[in-house]
Amino acid sequence: MSGTELTVTVSGGTAADARAVVRVLEPAFGMPEEELPADDEVTVHTARFAHDPAGPPSEAVPAGHLSGAVTLTVQGSPVAVAQARETLTHAFTAQDQGSVSGDQEQEWQLLLEP
Repeated sequence: MSGTELTVTVSGGTAADARAVVRVLEPAFGMPEEELPADDEVTVHTARFAHDPAGPPSEAVPAGHLSGAVTLTVQGSPVAVAQARETLTHAFTAQDQGSVSGDQEQEWQLLLEP
């Protein structure tokens, strides 16, 4: 994973929940590399962003709307993960579930609630 990539995995929710998470991240990270599945039979959705974070989130971060609680894992460079964390916690009610740091990347997990 390069320093400009961010991978977000959403589990435990619907395709609409995964799209809501992606929409909140798009102003800071741009469009994901691939379209998210629209099939609600899928239980884990992954989005990869290949752009550098655009800077701190504005005060106008769109509020996210979820149908239920989802577990989110964010993986990437420390700068990208910190930007995603700040953006997501402004948009959703979030409970920190812990993080792991490696040499050049971090992984952070949280629970997002409606």
